This record gives sequence, structure tokens and C-alpha cells, in this order.
Amino acid sequence: MTKGLEIRLASRPKGWPTPENFDIVEVETPRPGEGELLVRNLMMSVDPYMRGRMNAGRSYVPPFEVGKALQGRAVGEVVASNAEGFQPGDHVVHQFGWRDHAVVRPEHAVKVDPQAAPLGAYLYVLGMPGLTAYVGLVEVAELKEGDVVFVSAAAGAVGLLAGQIARLRGASRVIGSAGSAEKVRYLVEEAGFDAAFNYHDGPVAEQLAAAAPNGIDVYFDNVGGEHLEAAIGALNDFGRVAECGMISQYNATEPQPGPRNMFMLVTKRLKLQGFIVTDHPHRQDQFLAEVGGWLREGRITYRETVVEGLRNAPEAFLGMLRGENTGKMLVRIA
Repeated sequence: MTKGLEIRLASRPKGWPTPENFDIVEVETPRPGEGELLVRNLMMSVDPYMRGRMNAGRSYVPPFEVGKALQGRAVGEVVASNAEGFQPGDHVVHQFGWRDHAVVRPEHAVKVDPQAAPLGAYLYVLGMPGLTAYVGLVEVAELKEGDVVFVSAAAGAVGLLAGQIARLRGASRVIGSAGSAEKVRYLVEEAGFDAAFNYHDGPVAEQLAAAAPNGIDVYFDNVGGEHLEAAIGALNDFGRVAECGMISQYNATEPQPGPRNMFMLVTKRLKLQGFIVTDHPHRQDQFLAEVGGWLREGRITYRETVVEGLRNAPEAFLGMLRGENTGKMLVRIA
């Protein structure tokens, strides 16, 4: 039999993950059983939520198992099919990345058309990150025309799309924060943000106040911590917060202090809601129609940071946690 690679969780990290938390293992290429597909993975995604799955304990998704292959979204080509409705040569998205080949049940595979959009787009702008940005703004934050919107980690995969969706849906002003001057330039000059700032340049509250002198109406939170405290201070009455993530705390080894101004949730009558994209499948068709249309019309810009080779997937994941990507961090497997 032919050989391939898979990447396993070697140990659970304490604080920041390291390369030692991953094992790169040579395995025999699996064979599909009755009613199964064998998929040759071409590209995979690394995402912030995966850091939480490296920990033990109950969460909204089961933890990765030590000694077992990691999981995550991938797009690949069907090379063998024992399942009705799928043929060799079909391209599918599924949840069994971090390996060269995956055996997939048909109910866990979604066909995609590589002629309609690049394969990477199905892991990004037309995939889970795009739907996350859409749901967070449209359903959770109840975005209204004329709102002033602030997005943290705005040059990351979800934030970059959230800012553009807000603008296309009628926000009067869109502000983003990012971690470098180059990312700030990209947000303003290419992605259509009205203003952006580097959170390393000074207190977030001061920079946000300068960018939004009349306050904000919506905050799309990917960071938490100082960013959340600043946003609560800047929100106008009846403002809304979509809590997508808090990457500033993912690798903390001790409990982190919360915002010191939480009483403003009462005085300003704010709404702060966490959400998980998988709770909102009913928005999928609307999302694809609206965002897919903007993509075809060239009204959405996006970037991918692509790392070559499955062996480099752990470093791609660590680089994503360090904020080294602009847009989506992807790994090209084949």
C-alpha cells in the first residue's frame, strides 16, 4: 500500500502550543468501506477554535484526543467512491484535514465546484469563516443601515470579511484594529475600512475614540480583553456586541481579568451575545446568495496566507495564533 502522513496531537499544551505538541506520523493510505469515500486532501484550514480543542474538558465541540489525528476543514478530490452520488474527480469539503487522505462518509462531505471559485475560497470566504462573519453581523449584532461598526483582529480571516460585509450592508463607518502598520494599510487602502489602527501603538480605548468620535453601535469581537473594555466604553446606547472569539486569552494559563466597565451594559442597555456558527445553519443559503454575489461582482476582497506542505501545518497553526497571517491561513497539502 502507499504511504501518507497524518498529524496527531502528541500532548496537551500548557499555555502557548509548541511544535512538541504535534506528531507527524507516516501511515498507510486508508481504504474506503461500503458507503464511504476516499478523499485526497488538497488544502486545509487552521483556525483559532482548534486551540480550544487541544485542551481537555467539556466545550461546544469535543476535544482532540491525544495520540489521534487532529481534525479540521479540508477540501480535496474524491479518488475512490463506494457511496452513491459521488464519483472520482469530484471535489468535496469535509472535516478530516491534518492528513493526506481521509475516509469520509457522504453525509459529512459537501460537493464544491473548482470552476466556480478557487478551492481555498470554500475554506474561507464561502466557507465557515465567511458564514461566521455574516451570522455575527446580521443575526447576532442585528446590523442596521447607518451603524458605526468596530471589528477587532480585522485583518484576520473572520474580521476582514466582517468589516466588508458591514460596509456592503450599509454601515455608515467601519473601523478595524490590527497588529501591524502593513495590516492597517491593507484594511484602509484595499479592504474598504474607513479607519483602522495598530493596537500596539497605544491604548485601544484612545485609538478607538479618535477613530469613532461619535461612538460605535456594533462591536464584532475576535480578541476580548482590552479591546472588549474599550468597545464597551465606546458603544452608544442600545449597542450590540457579537462575541465571536477572544484570542487574547486562548493561551493564558491563569484566569484573565474581565473588562472593568461591565456596569455600562446596564446603563447603556447593551446587548452582548456569544455565538457559534454551527448554531445557525438556517443562514447558509442566504449567506451564499448574498456574499457569493458580492464575490462574483468583485465587491469583496480577501487574502490567503498559504503555507506549503502538510509537514508545515503545525507551524502554520502556531503562526496563525501569533497573528502572522493576513486573511485566512491555509495549508496546501497537494
